[in-house]
Amino acid sequence: QVQLVESGGGLVQAGGSLRLSCAASLGTFSNYAFSWFRQTPGKEREFVAAISQTGTGFQYADSVKGRFTVSRDDAKNTVNLQMSSLKPEDTAIYYCAARGDSLWGGTNFKDYAYWGQGTQVTVSS
Repeated sequence: QVQLVESGGGLVQAGGSLRLSCAASLGTFSNYAFSWFRQTPGKEREFVAAISQTGTGFQYADSVKGRFTVSRDDAKNTVNLQMSSLKPEDTAIYYCAARGDSLWGGTNFKDYAYWGQGTQVTVSS
């Protein structure tokens, strides 16, 4: 059974930092590529960052480039999103997503078969 569980969300002031984690239970962890998406009420889920199966490929949305860093720890079956210089417009529910089809990246949420339940990030001005 595939399970993704996000943690680390919370309330932070603008300019602050948060680290999100995604604990994954999905068989052979190294076979999966992961991404982070975020969503605000009334809007479609938005791509944030992606990391390849090998951990050597990275992709970021322009809005977070230079501020967010995605990483994976295959020994712990976790994927992390380090968020710095946070802005109020970063406020959203953040979701971890996985794909096991040998591809990685991709900004379309429909490409991902597995999702976590989400964690709320709120950035106050």
